[in-house]
Amino acid sequence: MSTLGRSGVEVSPLAFGAAGIGNLYTEVGDDAAHEAVSAAWEAGVRYFDTAPHYGLGLSERRLGAALREFPRSAYTVSTKVGRRLEASDADGDDLANGFAVPARHRRVWDFSADGIRRTLDASLERLGLDRVDVVYLHDPDDHAEQVFREGYPALEKLRAEGVVSAIGAGMNQAGMLTRFVRDTDVDVVLCAGRYTLLDQSAGVELLPAAVERGVSVVIGGAFNSGLLADPKPGATYNYSEAPTDLLERALRMRAVADRHGISLRAAALAFCSAHPAVATVLVGARTAAEVRDCAEQFGTPVPAAFWQELRDTGLLPTEEPS
Repeated sequence: MSTLGRSGVEVSPLAFGAAGIGNLYTEVGDDAAHEAVSAAWEAGVRYFDTAPHYGLGLSERRLGAALREFPRSAYTVSTKVGRRLEASDADGDDLANGFAVPARHRRVWDFSADGIRRTLDASLERLGLDRVDVVYLHDPDDHAEQVFREGYPALEKLRAEGVVSAIGAGMNQAGMLTRFVRDTDVDVVLCAGRYTLLDQSAGVELLPAAVERGVSVVIGGAFNSGLLADPKPGATYNYSEAPTDLLERALRMRAVADRHGISLRAAALAFCSAHPAVATVLVGARTAAEVRDCAEQFGTPVPAAFWQELRDTGLLPTEEPS
């Protein structure tokens, strides 16, 4: 177990990302969602992450229901603020936003102090919990002024009041997260898709700054939304079809992995977890089988010779992992 910054909040080395059980892209039944969370628990996962955005609250409801089987003191749960849900009478589904759920709510960007408290209160109700351990400002890319003026101070106040134990921001970029690490007193940042075998941009400034400041980093998107899990024509990279050059690079990496008797998935997870700033690797899964596979791959030792061959062939332009 690792501790997030100076917060005292503990997380398991492998974490469960609950977007999938919020019907990300395709429907998942209630039973399958429950089984996925149970499988994560059986595999030793004790950190679970969700957000109102995921399935318009469905992810939070399903995660909370599944976690009721376990002692509250035995796990860590995080959710996010910034997208407040409002009831809607719109017809149709939410697939335009990536989720196969009825569009009974709409998202409203709101990083105000009042909006953050209201969003968190609604999340607690859906989760069926009296507290969450970690709250992230969710994707504040286009709301920097309000986030640093109102949103972050609101989270700092919630932490001071003991409402939450750790605070941070979660984004698909490294630049603004580096600003959070350097200019605020966050405990943790969640960086998705920017420290992987194919994209080491977070390793330039964000991860060194986190080490220097004693801030923990949660790495998500280890597979860059699919390409590093199963590289093939049509595979997705950061939620769009992978460019030809990146597909070819991923295929070459898989060939190296095959020569060393490991899977590319195992290598992708091991790369993310190796940096000293990284407290846990967050992996999304929608079924128990996916969870078990992730846990198995995460536990697979990756030989040093594999990393050296990647460097020797120019496939990995970094000295980490050593």
